[in-house]
Amino acid sequence: FATISLEGTSLGTSVSEEGTYTIRDIPSGEYTILVSFIGYMPEKRELTIRDGEDLTVDFSLVQAFNTTDEIVVTGIVQEVKRLESPVPVEVYNPVFFKKNPTPNIYEALQNVNGVRPQLNCQVCNTGDIHINGLEGAYTMVLIDGMPIVSSLATVYGLSGIPNSLVERVEIVKGPASSLYGSEAIGGLINIITKNPVSAPMISADIMTTSWLELNADLGMRFNLGDNLSVLTGVNYFNFDQIIDNNDDNFTDIALQNRVSVFQKWNIKRKTNRLFTLAGRYYWEDRWGGELDWTPEFRGGDQIYGESITTRRWELIGQYQLPTTENMLLSFSFNEHYQNSVYGDVSYIGDQKIAFTQLTWEPVFGKHGLLVGSALRYTYYDDNTPATGGEVTDPNNDPDEIWLPGIFIQDEIQLDRVHKLLLGMRYDYNNNHGNIFTPRMAYKWSITENDILRINAGTGFRVVNLFTEDHAALTGAREVVIAEELQPEQSYNANVNYMKKWYRVDGGSINIELSAFYTYFTNVILPDYETNTNQIIYDNLDGSAETKGISLNADMSLASGWSFILGATLMDVSSIENGVRQRQILTEQFTGTWSISYRFLKNKLSVDYTGNIYGPMLLPVLGPLDPRPEESPWWSIQNLQLS
Repeated sequence: FATISLEGTSLGTSVSEEGTYTIRDIPSGEYTILVSFIGYMPEKRELTIRDGEDLTVDFSLVQAFNTTDEIVVTGIVQEVKRLESPVPVEVYNPVFFKKNPTPNIYEALQNVNGVRPQLNCQVCNTGDIHINGLEGAYTMVLIDGMPIVSSLATVYGLSGIPNSLVERVEIVKGPASSLYGSEAIGGLINIITKNPVSAPMISADIMTTSWLELNADLGMRFNLGDNLSVLTGVNYFNFDQIIDNNDDNFTDIALQNRVSVFQKWNIKRKTNRLFTLAGRYYWEDRWGGELDWTPEFRGGDQIYGESITTRRWELIGQYQLPTTENMLLSFSFNEHYQNSVYGDVSYIGDQKIAFTQLTWEPVFGKHGLLVGSALRYTYYDDNTPATGGEVTDPNNDPDEIWLPGIFIQDEIQLDRVHKLLLGMRYDYNNNHGNIFTPRMAYKWSITENDILRINAGTGFRVVNLFTEDHAALTGAREVVIAEELQPEQSYNANVNYMKKWYRVDGGSINIELSAFYTYFTNVILPDYETNTNQIIYDNLDGSAETKGISLNADMSLASGWSFILGATLMDVSSIENGVRQRQILTEQFTGTWSISYRFLKNKLSVDYTGNIYGPMLLPVLGPLDPRPEESPWWSIQNLQLS
């Protein structure tokens, strides 16, 4: 299933399941043959073809610890090699995530530079994903390129996907709103699952810890006839030990019980046109609180406990239309139901999202056009004042949003080394009216292994407070919404430079340096300080900024050593009434690393991975609060033998 191509021509093929390939009717001449496969280092050979001559060329690819030339779909929707994309996209394969003993993708992301999983509630274990210091609500999560994960369910979209079924993870840090709409201001994470045709027949990964956490991933692939391949994955996680190491009579970690079932169907069609269907069901029950809490105290005021039950299902599909030009119909539907209690305060939320998108890739000279239309419908109801109260309340008014949109993107090959991408998107929100989000990207291939990219764009995001900010639902503070909240808008820019060296011994060195800047208007930040007994929400009468630089470097040597290093320095702040204030709960420095050595003969590998985070400002309750105003430096490090 590797890809074989003759560079500069349309000639190529895919390798069969047995590892053989044939390319016929090649005109005589000199060629460069390229073979590539996800997770392996590509290999090139120079060939001379003569009329009537048959050649046999064998390849043996070397597995890559960190890949840089992967096929990506996240950056510009169309499939393109990472080095060719005008949008900087980071690609991580399963080899990278296996260096770290984590039970799911959500936790595994802690070793990606500039990406931080954040636990928002120590008692009930609710969390989100931060990219370059921006809150989780600014991060869009995709599965197989489909934006099915809502603000109510970011973590649930990343938990419960068996690691063994993940082909790769693509991450864009920066603006993507013109292609993916709102929620993609800070960046996006795209989980690409394995192709049912080429996935392992069976896989199992079972893990436990000294705290008796249990995680099991099971995967299976089978064929139904000649034209249907089915991939099935099951994830089970359980942690039921009551632990209180700090003796405060509260659980240190929420007790959890989780089951997720994922299935993906690949239907083989004539001329290899795409048709895939995938579905997932997710169920989770977790609680934390006083040590003697039991389910019969749920929702009462005798013994404090936080209990959350979640049910979620998703359906994803992609169908390539039978037309001469590439037209792709994508669709998804998901429903997320959450029943939560925080002491005697309940939060019951129900969210349904339907999404469909049609894209067309017309061929027009040096222009790589992408034209699309999309429609998203969001239904949201809960028992909070956000929708009028209880479902049975006559004043209950569920939030329904219709968001039709159109977008166009033109990737222009100006000459051999310069590429320009222009994009714009128009959406109409039935509550907030017209939304226009343009985008620009420029790529300069200084040499084949020196690339400069410049990206800029705008963003627009409608805030749903009670699904995005866990502090609004839990804790002792009163929630005050000072005004009718208006949508947030942003202006984004980033500059990216990448340099690559190939060593004569077969190894490689890659360095990537980025600078990023985001300017917000109408930003909504929780105010913990005006009244220490309240959380006040309103649109900022001023502006907010996120800016910084990041460095990624990786090196792999033929001797078996590999090194990955990442560092991000950033400043996240807001300006109101002429006063600049640093944002709370956001670090100014983060670093990640991975040092690996493989004993090639006996298949043994050693991985030392870790991360380090700088101090964050904390929301203390005024001058009499004995707790520190700033968190300490902290780090998580792992040593693993495989």
